[in-house]
Amino acid sequence: MDSRTIVLTGVTRGFGRETVELLIQERPQDHYVVLARRDSEGLAAELVRATGISAVTGVDCDLASLAEVKRAADEMLRGLDTGYLPPLGGYLGNAGLTVTTTDLHTADGYEMTFGVNVLSHYLLVRELLPRFAAPGWIVLTSSDCHFGQFRHTLGATPPPRWEAPERLATPRAGGARQAGRAYATSKLGVIHLTHALARRLPEGVGVYSYNPALVAGTDFFRHAPGPVRGVLNGLFQLQRRLGRGMTAQQAGALLARTVLAGPTAPTGSHLDRGRAVPSSPESYDEVREEELWREAGRLVDADRRTERADILAE
Repeated sequence: MDSRTIVLTGVTRGFGRETVELLIQERPQDHYVVLARRDSEGLAAELVRATGISAVTGVDCDLASLAEVKRAADEMLRGLDTGYLPPLGGYLGNAGLTVTTTDLHTADGYEMTFGVNVLSHYLLVRELLPRFAAPGWIVLTSSDCHFGQFRHTLGATPPPRWEAPERLATPRAGGARQAGRAYATSKLGVIHLTHALARRLPEGVGVYSYNPALVAGTDFFRHAPGPVRGVLNGLFQLQRRLGRGMTAQQAGALLARTVLAGPTAPTGSHLDRGRAVPSSPESYDEVREEELWREAGRLVDADRRTERADILAE
């Protein structure tokens, strides 16, 4: 079996951590590059100890800084070009966050949720795009909250509200409800990116959005106030009893099996816990998808980032 490079974000804890350990154990011939906001080398060392496989490389990358994203991408490209890393075969974009206000911003001046959940993955994948080799795959973690329906979220997040990408990237005053809407909207954006990518990938490389369902015990809402965090974790437990939620171990095992089996659905598909299902009707909009791809490119441009950061510093 050929050795491939597999790039992963969002595997420090939770179901992402469960996923990467299973991937390494099942495909020890691959080389795994794990991105983490801090101490990525420590994370790589932990994975080596847990799996007994040494081909794990850590790359520091704060997804709230596009300069760091670009630096991390350049580091991986050098590894691929010099042969230190085998051909690029997979990308798991599992990293994401939710915050409690919409006035937080990234190092580049963008609204935090949109900047991390959408723009960082756009930039990483765009930079790596020419190096993907067939057979290959890209999996971007979305969420069924993008449907905006009570049956998917039990009201934990408001429905998404799509706007022009420039507007979505602009911090604004808003509390927990507005921040929840920003999160749902960012996950709709992930599906739009998936569809746009499907029209750009080389033959033999597929891209998929992936819904892990609600995962309890992941500490996902660690930034929320204690009472809010308790309510949300309670909702997660209720969803689990209703068949919509899973433990981190269950979700990680399912995602790993999906990747290892090789998704058989057409590129651009939405995978709900490994099964191809239609995403929301709103998520199928080629005009909106192409606008997001085009405007994301403009937003991550170095001159544009500097301009916004300078405005915030005034």
